[in-house]
Amino acid sequence: MKSFYQLLSLFTVFVLSLNAKTQDTDSMMISKMDSVEISLLTCSPHDEIYSLYGHTAIRIQDQRNGEDLAVNYGLFSFEKPHFVLRFVFGLTDYEMGIEPFETFCRQYRYYGSSVTQQVLNLTNEEKWNILKAVNINYMPENSVYRYNYFYDNCTTRAVDMLTTHLSDAHVVFEGEQQKYPSFREMVHSCVEQHPWSRFGNDMLLGVKADCKTTKREWQFLPANAMDDFRHAQIVGQDGSHRPLVTREEIVVPQGMQIVGKDFPLRPKDVFLILLTLTVAITLIEAVSKKVLWGYDTLLMLLCGLAGVVLFLMLFSQHPTVRLNLQLLLLNPLPLFFIWRMIRRAKKKKADRQFVGWIILICLFFIGGIWQHYAEGLFLLASSLLIRNVWCLLRQRKYTTRPSVSE
Repeated sequence: MKSFYQLLSLFTVFVLSLNAKTQDTDSMMISKMDSVEISLLTCSPHDEIYSLYGHTAIRIQDQRNGEDLAVNYGLFSFEKPHFVLRFVFGLTDYEMGIEPFETFCRQYRYYGSSVTQQVLNLTNEEKWNILKAVNINYMPENSVYRYNYFYDNCTTRAVDMLTTHLSDAHVVFEGEQQKYPSFREMVHSCVEQHPWSRFGNDMLLGVKADCKTTKREWQFLPANAMDDFRHAQIVGQDGSHRPLVTREEIVVPQGMQIVGKDFPLRPKDVFLILLTLTVAITLIEAVSKKVLWGYDTLLMLLCGLAGVVLFLMLFSQHPTVRLNLQLLLLNPLPLFFIWRMIRRAKKKKADRQFVGWIILICLFFIGGIWQHYAEGLFLLASSLLIRNVWCLLRQRKYTTRPSVSE
């Protein structure tokens, strides 16, 4: 893989080759754009977690000079310190890169993904404007940007580059005034065959992810942007219309993909097993008169640790994760009450904290009206509700008056 500066030199040579060694004016450069084609590239998903949603790039091809490059806004490195944490908190920097088109395609052939090319119906002036904008964007001080999964990603960057540098014309997409599916619904459509990836997404996404989206937000997915380009029109100042896309073709056909095996049980299956176990343990305690406090301790520990993650999301730069009603069920508070619960359970003393947990769980059920919860969380909430109600009823048998709060 060529270094950043080698690729910068490659693209600079490409631009200069259009100008030879003279200082031509823009009008002279525009006249040389006849041999240049600019296309939107859309890559189908493959099984890697970061590619379940597909990818978008730009192709710039000069048939006269034999130059063929792919402009890619999706370069990142897992080797950078704290990559996962930075991604979750919206602090990940992505980089724009330029590479030979064949090198770009080779990667997707390897994964078995198709690459679709949509050649844009641009005038020579519009091509030159886009070419200049890409060149400016590729400068070291401009090539790195703060990535945001929904609002500023490799697809939205490519779409903006191709639709906002058309001089006096502008692009009109069909249905710009209507509302589109929510971010969560669109994500679900991409991970339908990956239930645990879907579960992880739904755990982190909050209320805002369930709101309807605009046309601009809808285009965060590569497949959506490709479909919009298919039906878009370029409208000139004189009111003239022309299709945005003049030709569409598959440049890399779909190949055989290696599909990894997911965990055999879906999230709802795991939580159904947990609910069954909860009911069984509760019946055992009712019959044997024993207190199996270890089970409640484990539940509080796991829910508290999951709650830490959701609590930290309040400080994320991703606006769709900050308000998450799943915090009512999964929050860090149990971690502060585990030891208290164990002591009082051993002494068979009543504990008023269970009333608080019951209220929070009920509020969680009500919150399901506004937010779509991760698969199986209602089953988890039912397990926790059963245990808290049972613990409250059980401990009331141990005392005829309210105990002094510790």
